[in-house]
Amino acid sequence: MGLLSILVFNKSISLPTILAMNQINLSDRKAVVTGGGRGIGLAIAKRLMQSGADVSLWDIDTEAAAQAKTSLSKYGEVETQTVDLTDEDAVAAATEATIRGLGHIDILCNNAGIAGGIYKTWEYPVEEFRHVIDVDLNAVFICCRAVVPHMRERGYGRIINTASIAGKEGNPGASAYSAAKAGVIGLTKSLGKELAQNGICVNCITPAVINTDILKQVTQLHIDYMLSKIPMGRFGEVDEAGALVAWLASEDCSFTTGSVFDLSGGRATY
Repeated sequence: MGLLSILVFNKSISLPTILAMNQINLSDRKAVVTGGGRGIGLAIAKRLMQSGADVSLWDIDTEAAAQAKTSLSKYGEVETQTVDLTDEDAVAAATEATIRGLGHIDILCNNAGIAGGIYKTWEYPVEEFRHVIDVDLNAVFICCRAVVPHMRERGYGRIINTASIAGKEGNPGASAYSAAKAGVIGLTKSLGKELAQNGICVNCITPAVINTDILKQVTQLHIDYMLSKIPMGRFGEVDEAGALVAWLASEDCSFTTGSVFDLSGGRATY
C-alpha cells in the first residue's frame, strides 16, 4: 500500500492507495444501481462489474446514464433505465424491463439522492422539504417495494441503501436531508428483520462526506463545517464507497442484515 497526495480545499493531505483490488466474486449476479450515472452510484456500479456482476443503471438523467454506460461497458453487460424513482409506476416498469433484460435482480443499491437547500428548519420551504423526503426516502421505499417480491421468489437478494451520517447525527441547516437519511436507516432495519429468513440481507452505508458533485449543491460554509467534523481530515472517495458496497452485495455478507456501516473517516460516534 502506498500513499497518494491530494489537494482538499487548499490543503495537501495523504491517503492510502490500494495497489491491488480485493477480489469479491459477483459472477453471474445482476444488480440495479439507482443514481448510477455519476458519483457514488457510478463507482458502485464499476466495482460491482469489476467483481463480475451485470448492472442496470437507473437514473433520471438520461445523458449521464448513457455516458456511464459507455465508460462501464468494458467491464461487462450494462444497461440503463431512465426512471423517476419517486413514481411507483415508473419504478415498476423499470423493474420489469430490467428483469427482461438481465434475467433477474440479485442486488439492489438504492443510492440516488439530493442534498436539498440549506435552511433553518423553521424557514425551510415546505415543498422543497417534501421533495427531499420524496427523493431521498420515499424513492428507496418504492424501489424496495418493487424489487423485493422478485427477490423473495428467488430466495436470494442483497439490498444496500445509501443513508448518511447526517441521518445519525443531524446536520444543522439540513433538516430535510437529515430526516430523510434517518428514515432510510430505520427502513433498512425494519426491512432487514422482515426478510431475515428469506435469504435476503438488507444493510445501509452512512457516508460522512464523499467527494462528489453533490457538494456543488451546498455552501462553502456548510462544506467547511462537514470537513471539520472528520478526524481523518479529508472527504471520502467514491471508490472507497464502492469497495464497501461490493462486500455488502456479496454472498460473504451472509449473517449481517439490518445493519449500518459507517464510512465517515472516524466521525461517527455510534
